[in-house]
Amino acid sequence: MQSILLYSLVSFAIITGGNVKKSEKSTENQKGWISLFDGKTTKGWHSYGKLTAGEAWKVEDGSIHLDAGKGLSAGDLVTNEGFENFDLKLDWKISKNGNSGVIFFIQDDPAKYKQIWFTGPEMQVLDNDGHPDGKILKHRAGNLYDLIAGKEGVVKAVGEWNQVEIISNKGKLDLLLNGVTVVSTTVGDDSWKKLIAGSKFKDMPDFAKVFNGHIGLQDHGNEVWFKDIKIKKL
Repeated sequence: MQSILLYSLVSFAIITGGNVKKSEKSTENQKGWISLFDGKTTKGWHSYGKLTAGEAWKVEDGSIHLDAGKGLSAGDLVTNEGFENFDLKLDWKISKNGNSGVIFFIQDDPAKYKQIWFTGPEMQVLDNDGHPDGKILKHRAGNLYDLIAGKEGVVKAVGEWNQVEIISNKGKLDLLLNGVTVVSTTVGDDSWKKLIAGSKFKDMPDFAKVFNGHIGLQDHGNEVWFKDIKIKKL
């Protein structure tokens, strides 16, 4: 009798757990979210100018970790697929004194563009207190790098996970950090062109001119972690 009862409870748990997982997956699919990172491999990504991810990009504990400073090849990590009108979500964690970024609208053409930031704008990832860029307006965590300074007091301390959301939809661009909109602007209009003209990108003729492209995780030579990377096409 006890064996039958135990078998029944185990069977119920398995069936219930299976139904919950299936329901959760179904709900996610219905909402249109696409996972860009399976938590186990760098499938779907490549280092810029390469066919695969550089060996310094390692998958550890469900995150993509740039294991910098050990002489391993890395390079900026770029999605194989490009996107237009999207809602991107991910979490990042930076090392002490570290610098990185989430870059988008990348034109994946290394023969024409030496670096991904020749074409793609960046949401800054930074240790504001430890890295020199933290003292520069428009270079702090959550900023639209060198273009727009973001709302302050939102980023978490070094070693803690920060949630990012980048929404680009029909000319409207919003950057969110830990649930707070830190930057909101439009792209492609005269105001956008003035921002570029007043930035370090002014002499790059194709910078932020095309509003669809690939997503990139920057190799700035410092340790950084990314996880829970997903996107919704709008």
